[in-house]
Amino acid sequence: MAVTLHKQANCGFVMLNSPPVNAINQKMREDLIDAVTWAESEGLERVILSGMGRSFAAGADTKEFDHPAISPHLPDVVNRIETSTVPWIAAIHGTALGGGGELALGCQYRIARADATIGFPEVILGLVPGAGATQRLPRLVGLAEALKLIPTGKTISGKAAMAIGLVNAIDDDPVAAAKLIDQKILSEAVPLSLMKAGTDKTVSYDTARQLAIRRMRGQEAPLTAISLLETAQTATFDDGMQKERNAFLALRASPQARALRHIFFAERAAKKPPKAIETQKPTLKPLNHVIVIGGGTMGSGIAYAFLNANIRVTILESDDAGMQRANTAIDTIISASLASGHIDQQAATDRRNLLKVMMAQPDSDAGKRRNDDLTNVDLVIEAVFEDLAIKKEILQAIEPALDPNAIIATNTSYLDVNKLAACLDNPSRFVGLHFFAPAHIMKLLEIVKGSETSPVALAMGYAVAKSLGKMPVVAGVCDGFIGNRILAALREAADATLMDGSTPAEIDRAMVGFGYAMGPYETQDLSGLDIAHANRRRLDPSRDPSRRYIPIADCLVTENRLGKKTGAGWYHYPDENKTVDPTVEDIIRREAEAANIKRRHFSSDEIQQRLLLAMINEAANILHEGIATSAADIDLVLVHGYGFPRWRGGLMHYADQLGASLIMAELTKLCDEDPIFWQPSRLIVDCAKTRQNFASYNK
Repeated sequence: MAVTLHKQANCGFVMLNSPPVNAINQKMREDLIDAVTWAESEGLERVILSGMGRSFAAGADTKEFDHPAISPHLPDVVNRIETSTVPWIAAIHGTALGGGGELALGCQYRIARADATIGFPEVILGLVPGAGATQRLPRLVGLAEALKLIPTGKTISGKAAMAIGLVNAIDDDPVAAAKLIDQKILSEAVPLSLMKAGTDKTVSYDTARQLAIRRMRGQEAPLTAISLLETAQTATFDDGMQKERNAFLALRASPQARALRHIFFAERAAKKPPKAIETQKPTLKPLNHVIVIGGGTMGSGIAYAFLNANIRVTILESDDAGMQRANTAIDTIISASLASGHIDQQAATDRRNLLKVMMAQPDSDAGKRRNDDLTNVDLVIEAVFEDLAIKKEILQAIEPALDPNAIIATNTSYLDVNKLAACLDNPSRFVGLHFFAPAHIMKLLEIVKGSETSPVALAMGYAVAKSLGKMPVVAGVCDGFIGNRILAALREAADATLMDGSTPAEIDRAMVGFGYAMGPYETQDLSGLDIAHANRRRLDPSRDPSRRYIPIADCLVTENRLGKKTGAGWYHYPDENKTVDPTVEDIIRREAEAANIKRRHFSSDEIQQRLLLAMINEAANILHEGIATSAADIDLVLVHGYGFPRWRGGLMHYADQLGASLIMAELTKLCDEDPIFWQPSRLIVDCAKTRQNFASYNK
């Protein structure tokens, strides 16, 4: 049974029994309806509703969302509990989310552990609550508090829930506490459906909508949730429930909800290690001590990510100036974390105590000097400048000083992991760990598997992701791996569009219109044009001479227009705010004239199409070559590392919505313009012929 029942004297115990999270599926809904009937037929005084395992109930079973809704529906279950002649008490531990929270709202009384997690995060899946939360919650806690929770998907602790009146009491043992509640209190409890939401003059729904538009750009569900909460002010409960249910069902079938469910399941699957690890089950000791070589912007961010996870870190630098820079960089991050309220002073002190910054001394015994800082270490991450020779020199120097079981990693963004591994005596201990800046904030971690990378080294990558709360995606070896290789295709298409008739501002506006927080040129200005310029110079010897090359960005770098840090790049920054710079447009026109290009206007739709087709084409090549294991992995990389709108489900999910045949047709049209750049990938050709989608592709 999905629900277990038993009674003691006049008290009934109903336990949700589908651990670990007690997802509310059709069977559980049936059993809950039967449980209400059972309690009434037994003449019980009260029913205590709780959950087996680590959760009260973590919400509806999302696997059902792609199929027609089957009765009994959750609103009917909640209504049946609320109107029962026997009062129900929710005894909450672990998570009570979405439908789980709505079950609790249907009960006459709610007791929670202080550390429980309660909320209505449906908007994260492109939905609104579908079993009464938009109508019951404002009647319980007020409109202002309901607006803080439902349209944002925010969750709160049991202690915080008590403070706003969402639960009636806090107890370490909610079930035991529920047995002791005075029966008179239960009998006098008013069902939330009979209460009035009232009005609150401090609430501004327009302000809430503007906040939702800013924080969850392009998403429908938050705005729908706000409208439903506004309805709760004046509509009858039944009318509000009907509107909520209609909105829930409409959103559930929407492209946005399907896209967000796709990402949700992709994220859940990504955290499970691949078969190479699962089969061999390599043994890893706990991650206690990490060395980071290089304390620059990236190295200090990586170090701080480990400090946040309570892991000891040693930063190695080459000289006193480097040590000072590393210490200053860490202090800057700690100060920012303190100012934002993410940590308190004690946490700041703890992080400082876990950190050691030291100089990497030349080894006195042919590279075999031993000390506790090097031998007692689980993982070494090289995070120095993107230069193959420098990285090789550092890796060769440190390997002899390490314990043979220590894993060695590189944070390279582009370089050949196999070439780096080849310089080691034991290349099987080597793996790529590509963090994204700022490394202590960005969630993506590309784990780059070289040809010699062992299951143990790969398992270390997953252990790092788990320890740091990051999203792991395994990538094969190629220039730029998954994300930066697709980014290069985006920039190449953007530059070609720029040369052929557009402007940086037009291209940026088009991509923001698609759902990005900012366009490719504003992004370059923030990161610095010199970074991409150095990478282009690295690729000069291997560049196909027949492939079109756009020199506009090189011209900007030559004029020291390196982006926001120099006050000018693709835009001008006279006072920290970007403004369109006519000088850039003059450079673009000059280069187009030199290349004998007759420029034309591109609409926003055309810009989006060109850039997205270039990205999809490159992603299809990556999938076909086996650099990415699945289309879903590409989606995770683009969403978590490169700002692709989450509500579109990722690049390859978006491509599947377009369909391989349409993509093939559009790329073929563009081939007349530039046959080398727009040549459709072999995978796109195959999928168009076989009507196979990218998500199900297996090479």
